[in-house]
Amino acid sequence: MPLLNKPRTAVPGGPGAHIASPSLSRLRTALTVFFALDGFLFAGWVVRIPAIKEQTGSSASDLGLALLGVSAGAVVTMTLTGRLCRRYGSHPVTVVSGAMMSLSIALPPLTHSTLALGLVLLVFGAAYGGVNVAMNSAAVDLVAAMRRPVMPSFHAAFSLGGMIGAGLGGLVAGGLSPTAHLITLTAIGLLVTAAAGPVLLRHPAPVAGHAAKGPGKDPAGNPAPRRLKGRTRRIVILFGVIALCTAYGEGAMAEWGALHLEQDLHAHAGIAAAGYSLFALAMTAGRLSGTALLERLGQTRTLVAGGTTAAAGMLLGALAPTVWLALLGFAVTGLGLANIFPVAVARAGALAGPGGVAAASTVGYGGMLLGPPSIGFLADWFSLPVALTTVAALAGGAALIGYSARKASVPQGG
Repeated sequence: MPLLNKPRTAVPGGPGAHIASPSLSRLRTALTVFFALDGFLFAGWVVRIPAIKEQTGSSASDLGLALLGVSAGAVVTMTLTGRLCRRYGSHPVTVVSGAMMSLSIALPPLTHSTLALGLVLLVFGAAYGGVNVAMNSAAVDLVAAMRRPVMPSFHAAFSLGGMIGAGLGGLVAGGLSPTAHLITLTAIGLLVTAAAGPVLLRHPAPVAGHAAKGPGKDPAGNPAPRRLKGRTRRIVILFGVIALCTAYGEGAMAEWGALHLEQDLHAHAGIAAAGYSLFALAMTAGRLSGTALLERLGQTRTLVAGGTTAAAGMLLGALAPTVWLALLGFAVTGLGLANIFPVAVARAGALAGPGGVAAASTVGYGGMLLGPPSIGFLADWFSLPVALTTVAALAGGAALIGYSARKASVPQGG
């Protein structure tokens, strides 16, 4: 994001004079590990959804309501984790949340009813939301201190972790029960947290230098948040809606893609799990190439091209008559969705500062909340393939909104 790519230079001997410390490389490595672990654990849960659906005897709409627990827990926790980070620091909160997520992933296969599944997914979602806010807050501090735009590398690590988690889940799906699989992931998660966590706990979040205190500054010398009002708020919400369309698609692919392949196309459990793995691989590739793409096409063309590509890919993935065409569609969808969310939030930040980033992100995460139950109800009313075409519709909508907002700007005074 532009906000993060141009941090101020530290004043020698001032606050942030230590930003060139070699400890930054260790912090970057440790944070990258947590991003990858987050994606790895989440994907491990995702590929076992079909088996747990069968275990609990849930209908598609029941499962959708249960999956709402993940989104609800995450969104509620996201509003609270920022306060914890300000009070205790983003590094300790990242470590604690990582351990909680590792522990909570073992709970879903222990349930035997939709209600129980929804309750434990609320706990899992709370841990998932907490670790995401905390590690992203830590990454923002590190990006500012390093004076390099390395944020995409963290999100690529998340996607890579998801790809590995889904791939390994597919390999063991046929021979390992969901309980054994997810308890194994708990052990792996705790071991990784124990290995990478001490680096974060030993080193406080780095502080880049700031301009002296003055008008428009908070007590720490940081730019004071701008209030969103009038045209500013409307434009920021517009980009938030674009982000929402992307989050809806990502959530649908994560929580319904494997079920579609297994239930509608009769794919083997391992092949079904590969669907999310391909999607995550494509998103990883898209995010790794995102900077070059933005430099070549610009933000508006990237939004339009991404939304159009994702729409075409999801139509193929949802309606293809064979497993292999559906897998191709999932991969194309991942490429298309990869950079829409970060571009939308970056535009909001460029227009309205940190307040714009926060507002657009909050609206965007609403897609996580709406996706699971919406797909579930539509699958019961029509069919799961038809329900998944809504991902294509929203991706196309994101492209149209992105194009319509190509000249969006905020006049002086907001």
